[in-house]
Amino acid sequence: MNKGELVAKIADAGLSKKDAGVALEAALKAVTDALVAGEEVSLLGFGTFKVTERAARSGRNPATGETIQIAASKSVSFKAGKALKDKVN
Repeated sequence: MNKGELVAKIADAGLSKKDAGVALEAALKAVTDALVAGEEVSLLGFGTFKVTERAARSGRNPATGETIQIAASKSVSFKAGKALKDKVN
C-alpha cells in the first residue's frame, strides 16, 4: 500500500480525499516532530515508534575488504503492539 492508497482508505471513512490527505500529513508530521524531539510515540493497539542510538563501530568495505570506521547514528525503530500482532497472525 502506498500513500495514495492509504489516503483513499482514510477517505472511505467519510472524508473527502483532500481532507484525508491533510489529516494523514498532519499525523505524519506530528509523529516525525515527536521523534525528532526524542520522544516515544505509542499508538495503543498499533505499536510504538522510538529513536534508538547506534554506537560507532568498525566495519569492512565489501569491495576492498578494507576496515572502515562507521560513525554513530540514530535510527527509528517500531515495535508492533499486541493487537496488531494478533491480527497479523
